[in-house]
Amino acid sequence: QVQLVESGGGLVQPGGSLKLSCAASGSILTFNVMGWYRQAPGKQRELVAAITSGGSTNYADSVKGRFTISRDNAKNTVYLQMNSLKPEDTAVYYCKLVRVLTTGRLLEVWGQGTPVTVSS
Repeated sequence: QVQLVESGGGLVQPGGSLKLSCAASGSILTFNVMGWYRQAPGKQRELVAAITSGGSTNYADSVKGRFTISRDNAKNTVYLQMNSLKPEDTAVYYCKLVRVLTTGRLLEVWGQGTPVTVSS
């Protein structure tokens, strides 16, 4: 079973930037979709950005133009570059990898999360 470790979170001032990393213990080439989610206190977990094995990307409206998701297959790592951060971006950020099995079922692997706090 592939394991994920997120890093790069922390405290940043509004308008600042952070780059999150999600390192997999095995190859990410076998996963169909890789995504970043976030969960703020008292709120449901939501999709922030996703990238497919073909390189297509999708973003939540709230982060379009500010966040960029990317992947490095050689390093088995998925990144989330976050610019122009706002206080409402404060949350725990989670990485998730999804593999579509031959049965049609989905295999989902989650990381442990990394906290991001945007505050002056």
